[in-house]
Amino acid sequence: MSPLKKKKLNKIRSDLDKLDNSLIKIIKKRTSLVKKVLSLKEKKNQIVDQERINLILKNIKKKSIKNKIDPKITNKIWKNMIYAYIDFERRNFKRRK
Repeated sequence: MSPLKKKKLNKIRSDLDKLDNSLIKIIKKRTSLVKKVLSLKEKKNQIVDQERINLILKNIKKKSIKNKIDPKITNKIWKNMIYAYIDFERRNFKRRK
């Protein structure tokens, strides 16, 4: 790789690192909201709402196409995020009395 390309690569990687830092802050905020949602759930079987998941994925596909983003990428990202939070909710569920 030429020195010029190496410099460009390093700049892009630096930009990606900054973006990742922003994503971490967004994930922290999302986790806080998920905790609030979880606190309202009375039974463990309320954790998975397949209708809501389907609606989210459908909307993400539409937004991806509108923004010229490969919908396969966003679908995988959102599915992984949704199922990671389902796992989080299951691990943190406290049975109500």
